[in-house]
Amino acid sequence: MTITATLTQLLNSTIHSIKTVIPVGIQIEKPTLYTSNSIRSSLSVLIGMTGQVHGQLVIGGTTSLFAQISQMMYGMMLEGDMLESFTCELGNMIAGQLVTHASNQQVVMDITPPTLLVGETSMKGFQKAILVPVNIEEKGTLNVIVTVHEEP
Repeated sequence: MTITATLTQLLNSTIHSIKTVIPVGIQIEKPTLYTSNSIRSSLSVLIGMTGQVHGQLVIGGTTSLFAQISQMMYGMMLEGDMLESFTCELGNMIAGQLVTHASNQQVVMDITPPTLLVGETSMKGFQKAILVPVNIEEKGTLNVIVTVHEEP
């Protein structure tokens, strides 16, 4: 499978996963090629993908947005360490759904434990990446980045 086909398949699985995990109030914007090597979010979670596909899933947004998502999903607005833990768990849920959806398409994948990123950071070493803005019902935009690496 070409890198573009792999990225398209990952993108479709990612969008499906987001719609499953955050079932209400989201609008998926048009995906674009991600050419920056900088993540400019106050809070992000990075999850590696291994198996037939090597890459990363990065979900970034503001601290306030993640707190509002926690309120939407669990009925309470989290903060501090609990919000950071929630952010990692949200990434885990989306990545877990992504792997499940991909396996239904005969792509064998696994995910790494989530890594919390606080503030702006750099990201390098990927071949191709796509940015998918996800608007959360007038609360803000999650920036979802899907990267693909050459297999080691």
